[in-house]
Amino acid sequence: MHHDTILIELGAVILALGLLGALSLRFSISPIPLYLLAGLAFGAGGVLPLTTSTEFISAGAEIGVILLLFTLGLEYTAPELVGTLRSSAPAGLIDLVLNAAPGVAAALILGWGPVAAVAMGGVTYVTSSGITAKVLGDLGWLGNRETPVVLSLLVFEDLMMALYLPILTALLAGVGLLGGTATLAVAAATISAILLVALRFGHVVERFVASDSDEVLLLKVLGLTVLVAGVADLLQVSAAVGAFLVGIALSGPLAHTARELLTPLRDLFAAVFFVFFGLQTDPRELPPVLGVAALLALAGIASKMATGWLAARRAGVAVTGRVRAGAALLPRGEFNIVIAGLAVAAGTNAKLGPLAAAYVLMLAIAGPLVARGAEPMVRFYLRRRSRPATT
Repeated sequence: MHHDTILIELGAVILALGLLGALSLRFSISPIPLYLLAGLAFGAGGVLPLTTSTEFISAGAEIGVILLLFTLGLEYTAPELVGTLRSSAPAGLIDLVLNAAPGVAAALILGWGPVAAVAMGGVTYVTSSGITAKVLGDLGWLGNRETPVVLSLLVFEDLMMALYLPILTALLAGVGLLGGTATLAVAAATISAILLVALRFGHVVERFVASDSDEVLLLKVLGLTVLVAGVADLLQVSAAVGAFLVGIALSGPLAHTARELLTPLRDLFAAVFFVFFGLQTDPRELPPVLGVAALLALAGIASKMATGWLAARRAGVAVTGRVRAGAALLPRGEFNIVIAGLAVAAGTNAKLGPLAAAYVLMLAIAGPLVARGAEPMVRFYLRRRSRPATT
């Protein structure tokens, strides 16, 4: 009976996600906000709370994060990554300061303490790579001059997460300065080792996983990615960052084939991941934080637009491209939810989870919409500005 109930619940959840995905395609918006809303509906306090399948969904959510970051890593080679980091460091630091500041300030003003401030800084800082990549593709911006600027900032943010997450984990665990330093040292050593393998021995990794059989290739790549992610997590490095670096180690036709094979699995488990975050949030806790979330969302729009503008101007991009760059950086999603989930699990503050959920919902919806309207609005403004004044 228990087994039958699990199948019924899982089938209902996956079918609901499919229907919501179809709805998002119909209205040309990101499905992530809809998946979060589904999680709210299926969680405690929702309209159809789950009773037996939450453990399976929890495991699926972890796999979802791993696959999201692995497929992002497939977009880059190790030499490209190193070169990108060197060129994007100044703009990346501007991005860090401008966008972490609102979250830090909000937590301190609300009296949540310094640890919660560090967590909220991460929540407001990092852009959703998944949503941004989808926006760039959907709007046909992949060939634009500002797109490399946007991608370099995304890579910089992801690697900052590799340093940030071990520090946050140590602070949440209350291990103190010495323990935090040791945790960061282990994390840095782990990241360095994986990067070394990616840079110098990527061809060895490729030969190891290569196969003429799609089935064998899928099993090897998936197994290696989850294994490395698990080892990274054990060594106090984010499992997602470990998966990202495995993706970097693969390149060429093998990376293309691996992406094609894993994309359906990634989409399935990524949807489960967003649902799982919603499951952890009681919708009855959202109304009290909507005002703060709206203020943070407005600050997030302003700070990311400024980041994109400054970074694109530094690269010699014209005004329209600068606005497009800022708009592409607006969405928040997977990493923001990971950070909030860590803080909530550690018992930092009961309101942090609902606030992060409301914040991500607002910017996951607003980001693609602003991006879609950014170019027409700039063109309209420039036409009005160039029109001669009448007397």
